[in-house]
Amino acid sequence: MKITIITPTYNQGEFIEKTITSVINQTHKDIEYIIVDNESDDGTREIIEKYQAIDPRIIYIREADNGQ
Repeated sequence: MKITIITPTYNQGEFIEKTITSVINQTHKDIEYIIVDNESDDGTREIIEKYQAIDPRIIYIREADNGQ
């Protein structure tokens, strides 16, 4: 059974790497991991892209916040 995990983020460069490694190191391997970034400008993007390049389960969406 595939599990989807979604992390919304904005300027969380200090914490996002720990969050990503926590998700990708889970014992359940059949996951898709979606990270939605509200156009961070603190290095968050570069950290996410680094992990996206090595783990194909990561889907990175970067877009402006348009509210709910």
